[in-house]
Amino acid sequence: MMTSSLIKDGSKFSKLAEGLAGSDIIRLAWEINDRKKKGEEVFNMTIGDFNPDYFPIPEGMVEEIHKAYLQHKTNYPQAEGLPELKKAVSGFLKRRGGFDVDPCDIQIASGARPLVYSIFQILVNEGETVVYGVPSWNNEHFVYLSRAKGVPINSGPEHNFLPTAASIQPYIHDAALIALCSPLNPTGTVYRAEDLKEICEIIVAENAQRKIQGRKPVYLMFDQIYWRLTYGSIHHVHPVGLVPEMKDYTIYVDGISKAFCATGVRLGWAFGPTEVMDKMKHFLGHVGAWAPKPEQSGVAAFLDRVEDEAKYNDWVKDELSTRLFSLYHGIQSLSAMGLPVTVMAPEAALYLSVRFPLFNKRFNNTTFQDTASIMQFLLNEAGLAVVAFRSFGVVGLEDWFRVSVGSCSKEEITTLLDRLKSALLQVK
Repeated sequence: MMTSSLIKDGSKFSKLAEGLAGSDIIRLAWEINDRKKKGEEVFNMTIGDFNPDYFPIPEGMVEEIHKAYLQHKTNYPQAEGLPELKKAVSGFLKRRGGFDVDPCDIQIASGARPLVYSIFQILVNEGETVVYGVPSWNNEHFVYLSRAKGVPINSGPEHNFLPTAASIQPYIHDAALIALCSPLNPTGTVYRAEDLKEICEIIVAENAQRKIQGRKPVYLMFDQIYWRLTYGSIHHVHPVGLVPEMKDYTIYVDGISKAFCATGVRLGWAFGPTEVMDKMKHFLGHVGAWAPKPEQSGVAAFLDRVEDEAKYNDWVKDELSTRLFSLYHGIQSLSAMGLPVTVMAPEAALYLSVRFPLFNKRFNNTTFQDTASIMQFLLNEAGLAVVAFRSFGVVGLEDWFRVSVGSCSKEEITTLLDRLKSALLQVK
């Protein structure tokens, strides 16, 4: 009688499945929602999402998607996306960001995640190196799913939590992919032109050598999903805009989820070198990660409503910046009182980077010794639920946290600051 290999290795799952880990952020958000349902006053600033009561998607987008359903546009879309959507995205990118992108080099999918996954799958072989900065969103999980070798680069507040050319240089020779994000999730910080240009220049120089050696190039995945949400004097910069030679090596990831508060509508796009986009089309065609056809048709029509799209962007930036700066100035005031909290000025997205330097301080009879004890204190005493930077792959920065304002009202911030002040006053 043959013995099953499933019995021999003690598991009914693949090795890949055995090592999968869920999202700490999503798990925490659901735990907080359960507490709120039980009547607790909790300010849920964990997940990078929007409360539709405060941040509805554009009315014009709703109208156009509804119209597409009424017109029965419910059969399969093309694997690469509807031609009218790709054309509309190309026009949007040119109009708002100065990008010069052929619609043929745009790939549509059901949000940014399948696009990122496909980039890893088509550019990175098993065991090859992926270089990425931490803190950052989900890179370690995509590295794992690709069976690649991850090289996380810790970046602190002195560099806006973003990796530099100097920190990437030691690893670039072996890299198949470099993954960058600006504006950055979780910090809401943004690359400055000179810093990103230096990174692009070392990538171009590396690829010039690889061409001579007959090696495949190192590619840059540039996640700019938050690029329409910058504030004040901060401006978004991107690789090809700084170093035109990067056009052959850069794959951009973008979409509607953040700029249009449409996280649940599930529509994203990538653009880059033609040969890479062709491979993405085939890969995603097999995966079937298409955005629904009515959403594609409706978003295409809305993006062509230029005045409506611009008006919505002005509105959402005003709503987010009001919340971010109100919270920022409030925390600055607490810091000026000598309370143990510091905060970085908001630059983009819907996030603040906040530090609670509580280690070895005391509350009642408890000494803060780890990140979990700080989070529990903030939740129990201030009603503040936040996400620790450790959930974004970073080693160190144990008392830094992401605060997301997409799920709170402007009025709640005043109450939150009062509760936070009362809590921190009790720390000795």
